[in-house]
Amino acid sequence: MPELPEVETVARDLRRHLLPEGGGPGPVVTGARVTWPGTLRDGDPPSFERAVAGRRIERIGRRGKQLVLDLDGGAFLTVHLKMTGQLFVVPAAVERDPYERLALALDDGRELRFRDVRKFGRVGVYGADDDPFDGIGPEPLDPRFTLREFRGRLRGRRARLKPLLVDQAFIAGVGNIYADEALWRSRLHPLRSAATLRPHDERALYRNVVEILAEAVERRGSSIDDYTAPDGDGEMQERLDVYQRTGQPCPRCGRPIRRIVIGIRATHFCSFCQRLPASDRPAAARLLAAMTPRPGRAAAARRGPRWVELDGEGSLGRTADEAARARERSARTKAAAAARRARARAGSGSASAPGAQGSMGEAPA
Repeated sequence: MPELPEVETVARDLRRHLLPEGGGPGPVVTGARVTWPGTLRDGDPPSFERAVAGRRIERIGRRGKQLVLDLDGGAFLTVHLKMTGQLFVVPAAVERDPYERLALALDDGRELRFRDVRKFGRVGVYGADDDPFDGIGPEPLDPRFTLREFRGRLRGRRARLKPLLVDQAFIAGVGNIYADEALWRSRLHPLRSAATLRPHDERALYRNVVEILAEAVERRGSSIDDYTAPDGDGEMQERLDVYQRTGQPCPRCGRPIRRIVIGIRATHFCSFCQRLPASDRPAAARLLAAMTPRPGRAAAARRGPRWVELDGEGSLGRTADEAARARERSARTKAAAAARRARARAGSGSASAPGAQGSMGEAPA
């Protein structure tokens, strides 16, 4: 699911497409086309169209993992991309994609289209007095989110670190990818209890959460599976240290990266670099013992082709140059993955050295 950096990238791209460069309001929404009513958070397609038609897009931002489009009159739209949601601005005459779920017609002859293969994404429309973000935690990239505030929210909690970091009521926008990366950078085990952290651990975790998110924003997020933004894919997936690196050498110590499932979330870590304190090991062992894999394997969900893979020169609003850049980014990502696999094979002897895994002195998995 796209996290803070990916949603921030989409918001920035949409601002470039829809709002004047020097500032000011954007186009007027003249109508709406809802081809999958389940995409709407509330109400029916005619009610949604009446709520947005005739309103001008004034600002585009983000709250947590959701996009926010402010309309005139105090109304606003929220877009939760979920697993496969994508947004694009294209001329109205462009052929519709079969996975389009909703589109907003604009008075400049373009459309803002929401594509969502798996239909998990949601779009909502709200009035000035509504607060759909009640209960969501602070923004970690907001300058007002200081180490002191982070410590204040952390202390007194006994939750395990990975579930706590991805809890949107704790802080907004962090999900699987950047929680794993921040914990690895901080040398903290994902099953460690927040109550066991010392001041230097708190400081390291705060710093690494903020730094990994800021870096990912600059690199346009991680284009893993279906995420892409209006102006193309991100590059952060080439810089990740542990996420989806199961079995590959830890960049710090060379031991293999391990994978466990906490709740329903895959979690990646190095059991040597990210050791559990002795007080946490019995409870973690019980948790891990309960994490038995399901018998068999579910069939892979049908995702369909990605937007950038559809045929046709300039297809769906992309120029030939834009399509070429997207192909180059994809090739770089595949080359980086192949290089990581080659390094893992070459270093397999050292990665399985005695003491590399399996002892409670490191971390059970």
